[in-house]
Amino acid sequence: MTNQVKIFDTTLRDGEQALPASLSAKEKLQIALALERLGVDVIEAGFPVSSPGDFQSVQMIAREIKNSTVCGLSRAVKGDIDACGQALGVAEQFRIHTFLATSEIHVNAKLRKSQDEIVEMAVAAVKHARRYTDDVEFSCEDAGRTHIDYLCRMVEQAIKAGATTVNIPDTVGYTTPTEFGDIINNLFNRVPNIDQAIISVHCHNDLGLATANSLAAIENGARQVECTINGIGERAGNSSLEEIAMILQTRREMLGLETNIQSKEISRTSKLVSQLCNMPVQANKAIVGANAFSHSSGIHQDGVLKAQNTYEIMTPESVGINKNNLNLTSRSGRHVIKHRLTELGYNLEDYNLEDVYQQFLALADTKGTVYDYDLEALLFFDQQKHEAAHFKLLYLQANSGHEIIPSATVKLQVGDEEVTRTSTGNGPVDAAYEAIMQILGHQDVEVVDFKLDSKGEGADALAQVSVIAEYKGRRFHGLGLATDIVEAGVNALIYVLNNTHIADQIDQQKIQQERVAGV
Repeated sequence: MTNQVKIFDTTLRDGEQALPASLSAKEKLQIALALERLGVDVIEAGFPVSSPGDFQSVQMIAREIKNSTVCGLSRAVKGDIDACGQALGVAEQFRIHTFLATSEIHVNAKLRKSQDEIVEMAVAAVKHARRYTDDVEFSCEDAGRTHIDYLCRMVEQAIKAGATTVNIPDTVGYTTPTEFGDIINNLFNRVPNIDQAIISVHCHNDLGLATANSLAAIENGARQVECTINGIGERAGNSSLEEIAMILQTRREMLGLETNIQSKEISRTSKLVSQLCNMPVQANKAIVGANAFSHSSGIHQDGVLKAQNTYEIMTPESVGINKNNLNLTSRSGRHVIKHRLTELGYNLEDYNLEDVYQQFLALADTKGTVYDYDLEALLFFDQQKHEAAHFKLLYLQANSGHEIIPSATVKLQVGDEEVTRTSTGNGPVDAAYEAIMQILGHQDVEVVDFKLDSKGEGADALAQVSVIAEYKGRRFHGLGLATDIVEAGVNALIYVLNNTHIADQIDQQKIQQERVAGV
Protein backbone atom coordinates (compact mmCIF):
# COMPACT_ATOMS: atom_id res chain seq x y z
CA MET A 1 0.00 0.00 0.00
CA THR A 2 1.27 3.46 -0.89
CA ASN A 3 2.49 5.79 1.83
CA GLN A 4 1.17 8.84 -0.07
CA VAL A 5 -2.05 10.38 1.29
CA LYS A 6 -3.95 12.53 -1.20
CA ILE A 7 -5.43 15.77 0.08
CA PHE A 8 -8.84 16.54 -1.43
CA ASP A 9 -9.92 20.07 -0.57
CA THR A 10 -13.62 20.91 -0.57
CA THR A 11 -13.42 24.48 0.78
CA LEU A 12 -15.05 25.79 -2.40
CA ARG A 13 -17.91 23.29 -2.28
CA ASP A 14 -18.74 22.01 1.20
CA GLY A 15 -17.06 24.99 2.84
CA GLU A 16 -18.80 27.55 0.64
CA GLN A 17 -22.21 26.03 1.40
CA ALA A 18 -21.88 27.19 5.01
CA LEU A 19 -20.91 30.80 4.29
CA PRO A 20 -23.13 33.75 5.21
CA ALA A 21 -22.75 35.10 1.65
CA SER A 22 -21.74 33.70 -1.72
CA LEU A 23 -18.22 34.03 -3.09
CA SER A 24 -17.76 35.62 -6.49
CA ALA A 25 -16.16 33.63 -9.32
CA LYS A 26 -12.99 35.70 -8.99
CA GLU A 27 -12.82 35.06 -5.24
CA LYS A 28 -13.25 31.33 -5.82
CA LEU A 29 -10.45 31.40 -8.38
CA GLN A 30 -8.22 33.26 -5.95
CA ILE A 31 -8.78 30.54 -3.33
CA ALA A 32 -8.26 27.79 -5.91
CA LEU A 33 -4.91 29.28 -6.94
CA ALA A 34 -3.88 29.43 -3.29
CA LEU A 35 -4.88 25.77 -2.84
CA GLU A 36 -2.83 24.84 -5.90
CA ARG A 37 0.18 26.67 -4.45
CA LEU A 38 -0.44 24.86 -1.14
CA GLY A 39 -0.01 21.52 -2.92
CA VAL A 40 -3.58 20.22 -2.74
CA ASP A 41 -4.02 17.12 -4.93
CA VAL A 42 -7.72 17.55 -5.74
CA ILE A 43 -9.72 20.82 -5.59
CA GLU A 44 -13.48 20.33 -5.45
CA ALA A 45 -14.43 23.58 -7.16
CA GLY A 46 -18.20 23.43 -6.77
CA PHE A 47 -21.53 21.92 -7.79
CA PRO A 48 -21.90 23.00 -11.46
CA VAL A 49 -25.58 22.15 -11.90
CA SER A 50 -26.63 24.19 -8.85
CA SER A 51 -26.53 27.62 -10.52
CA PRO A 52 -25.17 29.46 -13.59
CA GLY A 53 -22.69 31.23 -11.33
CA ASP A 54 -21.35 28.00 -9.88
CA PHE A 55 -21.06 26.49 -13.36
CA GLN A 56 -19.08 29.49 -14.56
CA SER A 57 -16.77 29.55 -11.53
CA VAL A 58 -16.05 25.81 -11.80
CA GLN A 59 -15.26 26.26 -15.50
CA MET A 60 -13.00 29.24 -14.78
CA ILE A 61 -11.09 27.28 -12.13
CA ALA A 62 -10.84 24.24 -14.41
CA ARG A 63 -9.33 26.42 -17.12
CA GLU A 64 -6.75 28.09 -14.85
CA ILE A 65 -5.55 25.33 -12.51
CA LYS A 66 -2.69 23.26 -13.93
CA ASN A 67 -1.01 21.38 -11.05
CA SER A 68 -4.03 20.09 -9.11
CA THR A 69 -6.93 17.95 -10.30
CA VAL A 70 -10.13 20.02 -10.49
CA CYS A 71 -13.29 18.23 -9.38
CA GLY A 72 -17.01 18.93 -9.64
CA LEU A 73 -19.78 17.42 -7.51
CA SER A 74 -22.94 15.85 -8.90
CA ARG A 75 -25.85 13.87 -7.61
CA ALA A 76 -26.29 10.44 -9.18
CA VAL A 77 -28.37 12.12 -11.88
CA LYS A 78 -27.50 12.28 -15.57
CA GLY A 79 -28.12 16.04 -15.85
CA ASP A 80 -25.84 16.78 -12.91
CA ILE A 81 -23.07 14.62 -14.37
CA ASP A 82 -23.45 16.26 -17.77
CA ALA A 83 -23.10 19.70 -16.16
CA CYS A 84 -19.89 18.55 -14.47
CA GLY A 85 -18.52 17.18 -17.71
CA GLN A 86 -19.31 20.40 -19.58
CA ALA A 87 -17.88 22.70 -16.91
CA LEU A 88 -14.73 20.65 -16.34
CA GLY A 89 -14.05 19.70 -19.96
CA VAL A 90 -11.73 22.71 -20.40
CA ALA A 91 -9.30 21.31 -17.79
CA GLU A 92 -6.14 19.36 -18.52
CA GLN A 93 -7.16 16.86 -15.85
CA PHE A 94 -10.42 16.65 -13.94
CA ARG A 95 -12.57 14.44 -11.75
CA ILE A 96 -16.32 13.95 -11.54
CA HIS A 97 -17.52 13.23 -8.01
CA THR A 98 -20.98 11.70 -7.86
CA PHE A 99 -22.78 10.68 -4.68
CA LEU A 100 -25.81 8.80 -3.42
CA ALA A 101 -27.09 8.14 0.09
CA THR A 102 -26.69 4.59 1.38
CA SER A 103 -27.79 4.59 5.03
CA GLU A 104 -31.15 3.03 5.86
CA ILE A 105 -32.54 6.29 7.21
CA HIS A 106 -31.63 8.15 3.98
CA VAL A 107 -32.68 5.36 1.62
CA ASN A 108 -36.08 4.93 3.29
CA ALA A 109 -36.95 8.46 4.40
CA LYS A 110 -35.30 10.62 1.72
CA LEU A 111 -34.90 8.55 -1.43
CA ARG A 112 -37.78 6.14 -0.78
CA LYS A 113 -36.24 3.39 -2.90
CA SER A 114 -35.07 -0.16 -2.31
CA GLN A 115 -31.42 -0.99 -1.71
CA ASP A 116 -31.27 -2.75 -5.08
CA GLU A 117 -32.54 0.40 -6.82
CA ILE A 118 -29.90 2.49 -5.06
CA VAL A 119 -27.15 0.15 -6.26
CA GLU A 120 -28.49 0.39 -9.82
CA MET A 121 -28.56 4.19 -9.65
CA ALA A 122 -24.98 4.31 -8.33
CA VAL A 123 -23.68 1.98 -11.04
CA ALA A 124 -25.46 3.96 -13.77
CA ALA A 125 -24.08 7.25 -12.44
CA VAL A 126 -20.50 6.01 -12.32
CA LYS A 127 -20.75 4.55 -15.84
CA HIS A 128 -22.20 7.80 -17.18
CA ALA A 129 -19.44 9.83 -15.52
CA ARG A 130 -16.83 7.55 -17.12
CA ARG A 131 -17.99 8.84 -20.51
CA TYR A 132 -16.35 12.15 -19.61
CA THR A 133 -13.27 11.04 -17.66
CA ASP A 134 -11.44 8.02 -16.28
CA ASP A 135 -11.14 9.83 -12.94
CA VAL A 136 -14.50 9.19 -11.24
CA GLU A 137 -15.20 9.31 -7.52
CA PHE A 138 -18.30 7.81 -5.92
CA SER A 139 -19.47 8.75 -2.41
CA CYS A 140 -21.68 6.63 -0.18
CA GLU A 141 -23.46 9.48 1.61
CA ASP A 142 -23.97 8.83 5.33
CA ALA A 143 -21.67 5.81 5.16
CA GLY A 144 -21.02 6.15 8.89
CA ARG A 145 -24.61 5.02 9.56
CA THR A 146 -24.81 2.47 6.72
CA HIS A 147 -24.97 -1.24 7.58
CA ILE A 148 -21.55 -2.69 6.86
CA ASP A 149 -22.88 -5.49 4.64
CA TYR A 150 -24.67 -3.04 2.36
CA LEU A 151 -21.74 -0.63 2.41
CA CYS A 152 -19.39 -3.40 1.24
CA ARG A 153 -21.80 -4.22 -1.58
CA MET A 154 -22.04 -0.58 -2.67
CA VAL A 155 -18.26 -0.10 -2.66
CA GLU A 156 -17.71 -3.28 -4.67
CA GLN A 157 -20.31 -2.36 -7.29
CA ALA A 158 -19.08 1.24 -7.60
CA ILE A 159 -15.53 0.04 -8.24
CA LYS A 160 -16.77 -2.59 -10.68
CA ALA A 161 -18.67 0.16 -12.58
CA GLY A 162 -15.47 2.19 -12.95
CA ALA A 163 -15.03 4.37 -9.86
CA THR A 164 -11.33 4.96 -9.26
CA THR A 165 -11.94 6.58 -5.87
CA VAL A 166 -14.65 5.59 -3.40
CA ASN A 167 -15.44 7.99 -0.60
CA ILE A 168 -16.71 6.88 2.82
CA PRO A 169 -18.25 9.98 4.45
CA ASP A 170 -19.22 10.38 8.06
CA THR A 171 -21.78 12.87 6.77
CA VAL A 172 -23.34 13.79 10.10
CA GLY A 173 -20.25 13.41 12.29
CA TYR A 174 -21.80 10.50 14.17
CA THR A 175 -19.03 7.92 14.50
CA THR A 176 -16.15 7.65 16.94
CA PRO A 177 -12.53 7.06 15.81
CA THR A 178 -12.50 3.37 16.79
CA GLU A 179 -15.86 2.79 15.10
CA PHE A 180 -14.91 4.65 11.93
CA GLY A 181 -11.53 2.95 11.73
CA ASP A 182 -13.29 -0.43 11.96
CA ILE A 183 -15.55 0.51 9.02
CA ILE A 184 -12.50 1.19 6.82
CA ASN A 185 -10.77 -1.97 8.06
CA ASN A 186 -13.87 -4.05 7.23
CA LEU A 187 -13.97 -2.66 3.71
CA PHE A 188 -10.37 -3.64 3.08
CA ASN A 189 -10.98 -7.13 4.44
CA ARG A 190 -14.32 -7.81 2.74
CA VAL A 191 -14.46 -5.99 -0.63
CA PRO A 192 -12.70 -8.22 -3.18
CA ASN A 193 -11.82 -5.49 -5.72
CA ILE A 194 -10.87 -2.76 -3.24
CA ASP A 195 -7.29 -2.71 -4.50
CA GLN A 196 -8.59 -1.20 -7.76
CA ALA A 197 -9.61 2.10 -6.14
CA ILE A 198 -8.42 4.64 -3.60
CA ILE A 199 -10.51 4.73 -0.44
CA SER A 200 -11.29 8.28 0.65
CA VAL A 201 -12.93 9.70 3.77
CA HIS A 202 -14.96 12.87 4.36
CA CYS A 203 -15.61 13.49 8.06
CA HIS A 204 -17.79 16.12 9.68
CA ASN A 205 -17.16 17.71 13.04
CA ASP A 206 -20.57 17.58 14.77
CA LEU A 207 -19.01 15.82 17.79
CA GLY A 208 -15.60 17.43 17.36
CA LEU A 209 -14.13 14.19 15.96
CA ALA A 210 -13.64 14.96 12.26
CA THR A 211 -9.84 15.04 12.32
CA ALA A 212 -9.60 12.10 14.74
CA ASN A 213 -11.92 10.01 12.56
CA SER A 214 -9.95 10.93 9.43
CA LEU A 215 -6.72 9.89 11.12
CA ALA A 216 -8.26 6.57 12.23
CA ALA A 217 -9.31 5.95 8.62
CA ILE A 218 -5.81 6.69 7.34
CA GLU A 219 -4.33 4.26 9.87
CA ASN A 220 -6.69 1.59 8.51
CA GLY A 221 -5.81 2.11 4.85
CA ALA A 222 -7.65 5.19 3.53
CA ARG A 223 -5.37 7.15 1.22
CA GLN A 224 -7.40 10.27 0.51
CA VAL A 225 -8.77 12.73 3.05
CA GLU A 226 -11.45 15.27 2.13
CA CYS A 227 -11.07 18.41 4.21
CA THR A 228 -11.30 22.21 4.19
CA ILE A 229 -9.13 25.17 5.11
CA ASN A 230 -9.83 26.20 8.72
CA GLY A 231 -12.30 23.30 8.93
CA ILE A 232 -15.17 25.38 7.50
CA GLY A 233 -18.26 23.57 6.22
CA GLU A 234 -21.82 22.49 6.91
CA ARG A 235 -22.95 22.76 10.53
CA ALA A 236 -19.85 22.28 12.76
CA GLY A 237 -17.60 21.98 9.72
CA ASN A 238 -15.23 19.45 8.21
CA SER A 239 -11.89 17.95 9.04
CA SER A 240 -9.29 20.74 8.87
CA LEU A 241 -6.75 20.45 6.08
CA GLU A 242 -4.06 22.14 8.16
CA GLU A 243 -4.58 19.68 11.03
CA ILE A 244 -4.38 16.59 8.80
CA ALA A 245 -1.33 17.90 6.97
CA MET A 246 0.59 18.82 10.12
CA ILE A 247 -0.32 15.60 11.94
CA LEU A 248 1.15 13.59 9.07
CA GLN A 249 4.20 15.85 8.89
CA THR A 250 4.85 16.13 12.63
CA ARG A 251 4.31 12.40 13.28
CA ARG A 252 5.95 11.18 10.07
CA GLU A 253 8.27 8.78 11.88
CA MET A 254 5.39 7.02 13.62
CA LEU A 255 2.88 7.01 10.75
CA GLY A 256 5.27 6.66 7.80
CA LEU A 257 2.97 8.72 5.56
CA GLU A 258 3.47 11.71 3.25
CA THR A 259 1.39 14.42 1.56
CA ASN A 260 2.19 16.94 -1.17
CA ILE A 261 1.20 19.87 1.08
CA GLN A 262 3.70 22.74 1.18
CA SER A 263 3.27 23.51 4.86
CA LYS A 264 4.80 26.99 4.70
CA GLU A 265 1.76 28.06 2.64
CA ILE A 266 -0.70 27.03 5.37
CA SER A 267 -0.87 30.30 7.31
CA ARG A 268 -1.26 32.46 4.22
CA THR A 269 -3.97 30.22 2.75
CA SER A 270 -5.82 30.18 6.08
CA LYS A 271 -5.82 33.99 6.24
CA LEU A 272 -7.00 34.31 2.64
CA VAL A 273 -9.91 31.91 3.16
CA SER A 274 -10.86 33.59 6.44
CA GLN A 275 -10.87 37.02 4.77
CA LEU A 276 -12.74 36.11 1.61
CA CYS A 277 -15.24 33.85 3.34
CA ASN A 278 -15.88 36.25 6.22
CA MET A 279 -15.23 33.38 8.65
CA PRO A 280 -12.92 34.45 11.50
CA VAL A 281 -10.58 31.80 12.89
CA GLN A 282 -10.96 31.22 16.63
CA ALA A 283 -7.87 32.25 18.58
CA ASN A 284 -7.20 28.77 20.00
CA LYS A 285 -7.69 26.96 16.68
CA ALA A 286 -4.96 24.36 16.13
CA ILE A 287 -2.17 25.30 13.71
CA VAL A 288 -3.62 28.61 12.43
CA GLY A 289 -5.23 30.29 15.46
CA ALA A 290 -3.74 33.52 16.81
CA ASN A 291 -2.75 31.73 20.03
CA ALA A 292 -1.48 28.52 18.40
CA PHE A 293 2.15 29.49 19.06
CA SER A 294 1.61 31.81 22.04
CA HIS A 295 2.83 31.04 25.55
CA SER A 296 1.41 32.89 28.54
CA SER A 297 2.51 30.64 31.40
CA GLY A 298 5.80 31.76 32.95
CA ILE A 299 7.00 28.15 33.08
CA HIS A 300 6.15 27.68 29.39
CA GLN A 301 7.83 30.95 28.38
CA ASP A 302 10.98 30.03 30.29
CA GLY A 303 11.06 26.59 28.68
CA VAL A 304 10.61 27.90 25.14
CA LEU A 305 13.37 30.48 25.63
CA LYS A 306 15.76 27.73 26.74
CA ALA A 307 14.71 25.20 24.09
CA GLN A 308 11.88 25.84 21.62
CA ASN A 309 10.78 22.20 21.47
CA THR A 310 10.00 22.08 25.20
CA TYR A 311 6.50 23.39 24.46
CA GLU A 312 6.37 23.62 20.66
CA ILE A 313 6.09 20.40 18.66
CA MET A 314 6.37 22.38 15.41
CA THR A 315 7.71 25.83 14.63
CA PRO A 316 5.63 28.83 13.55
CA GLU A 317 7.90 29.07 10.50
CA SER A 318 6.94 25.53 9.42
CA VAL A 319 3.39 26.72 8.67
CA GLY A 320 4.48 30.08 7.25
CA ILE A 321 4.06 32.34 10.27
CA ASN A 322 6.72 35.07 10.26
CA LYS A 323 7.66 37.60 12.91
CA ASN A 324 6.57 41.20 12.39
CA ASN A 325 9.26 43.61 11.18
CA LEU A 326 9.35 47.36 11.77
CA ASN A 327 11.65 48.41 8.92
CA LEU A 328 9.20 49.83 6.37
CA THR A 329 8.69 53.61 6.19
CA SER A 330 7.87 56.16 3.50
CA ARG A 331 11.60 56.18 2.67
CA SER A 332 11.51 52.49 1.68
CA GLY A 333 11.78 51.93 -2.06
CA ARG A 334 10.02 49.53 -4.39
CA HIS A 335 12.83 46.99 -4.17
CA VAL A 336 12.39 46.83 -0.38
CA ILE A 337 8.65 46.21 -0.71
CA LYS A 338 9.28 43.52 -3.32
CA HIS A 339 11.92 41.91 -1.06
CA ARG A 340 9.64 41.90 2.00
CA LEU A 341 6.75 40.38 0.03
CA THR A 342 9.09 37.71 -1.34
CA GLU A 343 10.20 36.90 2.23
CA LEU A 344 6.53 36.64 3.18
CA GLY A 345 6.06 34.05 0.43
CA TYR A 346 4.44 36.14 -2.32
CA ASN A 347 5.58 35.92 -5.93
CA LEU A 348 5.76 38.98 -8.19
CA GLU A 349 2.92 37.61 -10.33
CA ASP A 350 0.68 37.66 -7.23
CA TYR A 351 0.38 41.46 -7.24
CA ASN A 352 0.94 44.70 -9.15
CA LEU A 353 4.08 46.17 -7.55
CA GLU A 354 3.39 49.75 -8.60
CA ASP A 355 -0.18 49.70 -7.25
CA VAL A 356 0.90 48.15 -3.95
CA TYR A 357 3.80 50.58 -3.64
CA GLN A 358 1.57 53.63 -4.12
CA GLN A 359 -0.85 52.32 -1.50
CA PHE A 360 2.12 51.62 0.77
CA LEU A 361 3.38 55.20 0.46
CA ALA A 362 -0.06 56.60 1.31
CA LEU A 363 -0.29 54.30 4.34
CA ALA A 364 3.29 55.07 5.44
CA ASP A 365 2.54 58.82 5.33
CA THR A 366 -0.42 58.19 7.62
CA LYS A 367 1.06 55.62 10.03
CA GLY A 368 4.78 56.29 9.84
CA THR A 369 5.82 52.66 10.19
CA VAL A 370 4.26 49.88 8.11
CA TYR A 371 4.29 46.35 9.50
CA ASP A 372 4.27 43.04 7.68
CA TYR A 373 0.60 42.51 8.49
CA ASP A 374 -0.16 45.96 6.99
CA LEU A 375 1.71 45.03 3.83
CA GLU A 376 -0.19 41.75 3.52
CA ALA A 377 -3.48 43.59 4.05
CA LEU A 378 -2.59 46.05 1.28
CA LEU A 379 -1.71 43.17 -1.01
CA PHE A 380 -4.98 41.41 -0.26
CA PHE A 381 -7.00 44.54 -0.96
CA ASP A 382 -5.03 45.26 -4.14
CA GLN A 383 -6.00 41.82 -5.43
CA GLN A 384 -9.68 42.54 -4.78
CA LYS A 385 -9.53 45.88 -6.62
CA HIS A 386 -8.56 44.09 -9.79
CA GLU A 387 -11.98 42.52 -10.06
CA ALA A 388 -13.90 43.78 -13.10
CA ALA A 389 -15.07 47.05 -11.50
CA HIS A 390 -18.31 48.58 -12.75
CA PHE A 391 -18.41 50.85 -9.67
CA LYS A 392 -15.37 52.87 -8.53
CA LEU A 393 -14.98 55.39 -5.72
CA LEU A 394 -13.70 58.71 -7.05
CA TYR A 395 -14.35 61.06 -4.15
CA LEU A 396 -15.56 60.85 -0.54
CA GLN A 397 -16.09 63.50 2.09
CA ALA A 398 -17.85 62.81 5.40
CA ASN A 399 -18.68 65.13 8.30
CA SER A 400 -19.82 64.31 11.81
CA GLY A 401 -19.38 65.53 15.34
CA HIS A 402 -21.11 66.58 18.51
CA GLU A 403 -24.41 68.34 17.69
CA ILE A 404 -23.66 68.10 13.95
CA ILE A 405 -25.94 66.21 11.57
CA PRO A 406 -23.71 63.60 9.90
CA SER A 407 -23.43 64.06 6.14
CA ALA A 408 -21.43 62.59 3.27
CA THR A 409 -20.69 63.40 -0.36
CA VAL A 410 -19.82 60.46 -2.59
CA LYS A 411 -18.69 60.52 -6.20
CA LEU A 412 -18.77 57.17 -8.02
CA GLN A 413 -17.83 56.06 -11.47
CA VAL A 414 -20.71 53.91 -12.69
CA GLY A 415 -19.67 52.30 -15.93
CA ASP A 416 -18.66 55.24 -18.12
CA GLU A 417 -20.52 57.85 -16.03
CA GLU A 418 -19.48 59.87 -12.99
CA VAL A 419 -22.27 60.51 -10.46
CA THR A 420 -22.17 62.57 -7.25
CA ARG A 421 -24.69 62.62 -4.42
CA THR A 422 -24.80 64.16 -0.93
CA SER A 423 -26.89 62.79 1.91
CA THR A 424 -27.33 62.76 5.67
CA GLY A 425 -27.66 59.83 8.04
CA ASN A 426 -27.47 58.71 11.65
CA GLY A 427 -23.68 58.55 11.28
CA PRO A 428 -21.06 59.25 8.62
CA VAL A 429 -21.09 55.66 7.29
CA ASP A 430 -24.88 55.64 7.11
CA ALA A 431 -24.82 59.00 5.32
CA ALA A 432 -22.29 57.70 2.80
CA TYR A 433 -24.34 54.56 2.23
CA GLU A 434 -27.48 56.64 1.68
CA ALA A 435 -25.64 58.74 -0.90
CA ILE A 436 -24.57 55.57 -2.71
CA MET A 437 -28.13 54.23 -2.67
CA GLN A 438 -29.27 57.51 -4.24
CA ILE A 439 -26.69 57.03 -6.99
CA LEU A 440 -28.07 53.53 -7.53
CA GLY A 441 -31.63 54.84 -7.64
CA HIS A 442 -32.29 52.95 -4.38
CA GLN A 443 -31.56 49.64 -6.05
CA ASP A 444 -32.77 46.64 -4.03
CA VAL A 445 -29.55 46.19 -2.04
CA GLU A 446 -30.00 45.83 1.72
CA VAL A 447 -27.03 45.79 4.10
CA VAL A 448 -27.80 43.13 6.71
CA ASP A 449 -24.45 42.94 8.52
CA PHE A 450 -21.64 45.43 9.12
CA LYS A 451 -18.51 44.53 11.07
CA LEU A 452 -15.51 46.68 11.85
CA ASP A 453 -12.15 45.18 12.79
CA SER A 454 -8.62 46.45 13.10
CA LYS A 455 -6.12 44.96 10.69
CA GLY A 456 -2.97 45.04 12.77
CA GLU A 457 -2.14 46.41 16.19
CA GLY A 458 -2.33 49.72 18.02
CA ALA A 459 -4.32 52.92 17.58
CA ASP A 460 -3.01 53.43 14.04
CA ALA A 461 -4.12 50.01 12.77
CA LEU A 462 -5.91 49.81 9.43
CA ALA A 463 -9.70 49.69 9.57
CA GLN A 464 -11.23 46.63 7.92
CA VAL A 465 -14.96 46.62 7.29
CA SER A 466 -16.87 43.47 6.39
CA VAL A 467 -20.34 43.90 4.87
CA ILE A 468 -23.03 41.38 3.98
CA ALA A 469 -25.85 42.61 1.74
CA GLU A 470 -28.96 40.95 0.33
CA TYR A 471 -29.79 41.36 -3.35
CA LYS A 472 -32.41 39.42 -5.32
CA GLY A 473 -32.64 36.70 -2.69
CA ARG A 474 -28.87 36.15 -2.46
CA ARG A 475 -26.29 37.34 0.02
CA PHE A 476 -23.04 39.00 -1.05
CA HIS A 477 -19.95 39.67 1.06
CA GLY A 478 -17.68 42.68 0.68
CA LEU A 479 -14.45 43.82 2.33
CA GLY A 480 -13.05 47.31 2.64
CA LEU A 481 -9.69 48.48 3.95
CA ALA A 482 -8.49 52.00 4.75
CA THR A 483 -7.01 54.10 7.53
CA ASP A 484 -10.39 55.86 7.67
CA ILE A 485 -13.40 53.89 8.91
CA VAL A 486 -15.89 55.63 6.60
CA GLU A 487 -13.71 55.01 3.54
CA ALA A 488 -13.28 51.35 4.55
CA GLY A 489 -17.07 51.02 4.87
CA VAL A 490 -17.66 52.61 1.46
CA ASN A 491 -15.02 50.35 -0.14
CA ALA A 492 -16.78 47.31 1.34
CA LEU A 493 -20.16 48.33 -0.10
CA ILE A 494 -18.63 49.05 -3.52
CA TYR A 495 -17.06 45.60 -3.41
CA VAL A 496 -20.56 44.16 -2.89
CA LEU A 497 -22.04 46.25 -5.69
CA ASN A 498 -19.43 45.03 -8.17
CA ASN A 499 -20.26 41.44 -7.23
CA THR A 500 -24.01 42.03 -7.65
CA HIS A 501 -23.29 43.56 -11.07
CA ILE A 502 -21.31 40.45 -12.09
CA ALA A 503 -24.13 38.21 -10.80
CA ASP A 504 -26.66 40.14 -12.91
CA GLN A 505 -24.47 39.70 -15.99
CA ILE A 506 -24.23 35.94 -15.41
CA ASP A 507 -28.02 35.68 -15.00
CA GLN A 508 -28.58 37.67 -18.19
CA GLN A 509 -26.15 35.43 -20.09
CA LYS A 510 -28.06 32.38 -18.87
CA ILE A 511 -31.41 33.86 -19.99
CA GLN A 512 -29.93 34.69 -23.39
CA GLN A 513 -28.51 31.17 -23.78
CA GLU A 514 -31.89 29.64 -22.91
CA ARG A 515 -33.61 31.89 -25.48
CA VAL A 516 -31.12 30.87 -28.17
CA ALA A 517 -31.59 27.22 -27.24
CA GLY A 518 -35.36 27.68 -27.42
CA VAL A 519 -35.92 26.67 -23.79
